Formats: sequence, structure tokens, C-alpha cells
Amino acid sequence: MDISQFPSFRLDKKIALVTGGSKGIGLAMACALGLHGANVVIASRNVGDLKKVTEEMSRKGLSFSWIQADVTDKESVQLMIEQIIQQYGRLDILVNNAGMNIRKPLVEIEEEEWDQVLNTNLKGIFLVGQAVAKQMIKQGNGKIINISSIFGGVGMPFQTSYAASKGGINQLTKVWASELSPYNINVNAIAPAYIKTPMTGAWLQDEERYQEIVKNTMLNRIGEPEDVAGPVVFLASDAANYITGHILYVDGGWTAK
Repeated sequence: MDISQFPSFRLDKKIALVTGGSKGIGLAMACALGLHGANVVIASRNVGDLKKVTEEMSRKGLSFSWIQADVTDKESVQLMIEQIIQQYGRLDILVNNAGMNIRKPLVEIEEEEWDQVLNTNLKGIFLVGQAVAKQMIKQGNGKIINISSIFGGVGMPFQTSYAASKGGINQLTKVWASELSPYNINVNAIAPAYIKTPMTGAWLQDEERYQEIVKNTMLNRIGEPEDVAGPVVFLASDAANYITGHILYVDGGWTAK
């Protein structure tokens, strides 16, 4: 066995885009990619968050840049990709992460709330994925990593719109993997359970709810943003070149019970 031919987890000189990359899971994944050598572009609607995070990461030696973009707007998405190509000449890795949640019982969800979640979580994933795929087809390679959730396959109260969007992401991932494989483009998804982030912070303040979630995992704890760092580096690296169309659950054993 020639171990010199084993693939590397390094991402040196790779250009990576992380949408929703200024906080929470997105920021953790962006940092992980940067620590493994990638030049990372983070995108968000909030310029203040983007500037603050980019400056902080630069002081820590990570190569970060930022672009303000609205993933629900096709023109904004197209401009984002054009700016990246103009600056770097290529785009090797997409972490399609931007998302949101509105937790309400089925009978209380307003139509505009449904639209808001689906537009961000599903339409946004589609628009960014489509624009990036066109560029990666030109290049003849690339890695697309969609961020899903265990609720794309597991039912839980108050997650109607969120679960619908994440189930859609799972199917998009499989379809895109099939369509883009002839162009040497790998498409996979990461599906976390509850992770401690600004988006889940208030929800996890309820002690009874917190303990119920912990009991659903085999590891008996809530996830941390850093728990998603290894999986995203793996799927972005050459070590995952023979993996496509896969939904990688990062859930402390929740879905295995």
C-alpha cells in the first residue's frame, strides 16, 4: 500500500464561501476551513457582523474576507459570486449555510412566516447552489456542502416550516449530487442536531426542554459549534472525494436511537 497517495485534509489555496458565516455554526465552519489553509469568504446581510468577525479572525491569522449578500435575492447572489471570481479567479468550496427558524405550533404559523423561513432556508440554498454550480462546472471541480438539520428527517413539535425546508435541502443535495457528478463536483449535506448558537440560545433556556433534548442524544449533551468543524473540513477536502449525495448527521447519536 502506497500511503503517499492517501488524500489530504489540507485546504491550502482553496477558495471557500460560507453563507451565514458571521456567527454560530457558520462562523465555526469558516474558522475550521481557514485553519486548514483555505481562503474564506463569509457572506451575510449584516455588514456590522461581517466587519467585526473578519477583523477578529485576521488578528488570529486566518485569511477572511466578506461580502454583504441576501441569499433570497437572485441578483444579490449573482453579484456575490461575480465578486468572488473577480477577486480570486475561482471558487472551490461552498458551505451553503444561511438559515433561520420561526418556532410555532402548526395552527399559529402565519403565511408570511412560512414564506420567510422557506425563502431563506430553501430558496436561498437553491439560488446560491445554482450560481456556484455554474462556476464549478466551468472549473471542472468543486465541493458543495449544504447545511441541513436532523429535522429534515426527524419530527418534532413547532418545526413545521423549518423541517419542511430542511427536508427539501436533503433532496436537493441528492439531486444535485447526481446532476453534478459528471463535472467532478461533490455535493453533500451536514445535518446537525441542536447546537448552542445565537439562533437556539433562547429556545434552550427552558430547562425542561433542554433536558429533553439532551436525553434524545446518546452522548447526553447539546452540540457546540466546534462539533461541526471536523465534518465540514472532511467534506471539503480531498479525503472526501469518493463521497457525494450523502447526509452526514452530526447529532450526538440522536438519529441512531
